[in-house]
Amino acid sequence: MNSSDRELFVDQVRQHHAGLRGFVRALGVDPMWVDDVAQEAFIVAYNRLEEFDQGRDFGAWLRGIARNLVINERRKDARRKRIISDNLTEVLISSSSASEEEDDEMGDQALARLNALKECIKGLPEKSLKLLKSRYEDDNSAQFIAEEFSMNPPAVRKALERLRSGLRDCMEEKINLATAH
Repeated sequence: MNSSDRELFVDQVRQHHAGLRGFVRALGVDPMWVDDVAQEAFIVAYNRLEEFDQGRDFGAWLRGIARNLVINERRKDARRKRIISDNLTEVLISSSSASEEEDDEMGDQALARLNALKECIKGLPEKSLKLLKSRYEDDNSAQFIAEEFSMNPPAVRKALERLRSGLRDCMEEKINLATAH
């Protein structure tokens, strides 16, 4: 790698640093570890710079690297706990799997999506909040939740499916309202 390649990389780091941090945070990484994961993504990108297709968007490529790092982190039984909630992170990662065209816009929108999710969760009824907490924070099974809430397991799964769908719709509505202004 010559000095002009290094200078271009440094420019790309400056341009995409804040957006990448927001994207990593939106994937559910513990705020204490966001900088570390973003830095790790830049290191991986630097080491694989020869593989980068100049026709692609550098930010989208970085976000793909960061997404893979978070997925790999979930698979590891790490000494340090970087992920806030594995199950919530799984939902956020799967909702962040955008097409390349959509991926170009993900950096700025990642934080907006996380904020929209938080707002939507705040508006849920107490029972819905307890269901979400039991499943995604406490990592309880549908069987355990069914016993806890005097429901049957299929009803718990259906209620969680409806909650996820409702949250997704609420997030889209909030984001659409924010972008319309």
